[in-house]
Amino acid sequence: MLHLRLLQQKALNYRNLNYRKLNYRQLGLYTMVGLETLLVASALVPAQLWTRIFPLSANAALNGPYPASIAPMITLFLYLLPTVIGFSCQRWQKALLLATLPAWLGLGIFLVAATFKVGAFYVVSSDHITANVSLLELFAGLGAIGWLARFLIKMR
Repeated sequence: MLHLRLLQQKALNYRNLNYRKLNYRQLGLYTMVGLETLLVASALVPAQLWTRIFPLSANAALNGPYPASIAPMITLFLYLLPTVIGFSCQRWQKALLLATLPAWLGLGIFLVAATFKVGAFYVVSSDHITANVSLLELFAGLGAIGWLARFLIKMR
């Protein structure tokens, strides 16, 4: 009985040691999720606020805090990062969760900030619900495409 308990404890300690290690793949995955969250949050900030923050910038209303020269790259990252996040995940559930998490966080921050200015029912107006669901569907679709590409490559 004591021998079995020691073996179980040793296996538990080994398992906990493996969970503590954060490999580079997971670190890269979570870094991409963080970067995508920052990009989505900056895209949801109204143009009037960007012009107040950067009054000397001619393109602040169009490109936000990013220079006009890299604005196409920001758009490319907004589309590619959820796909790469989905491609990096082994399970489709995790791919969809991590691909849509930046949109959930960005929309949540934006909606909380908007309710201070517009009111509590801003979130349930029909045009805002459609836009928010469309954004979540886009990110879920891109994450699913990334995971599906990984799945198809693994099948070959």
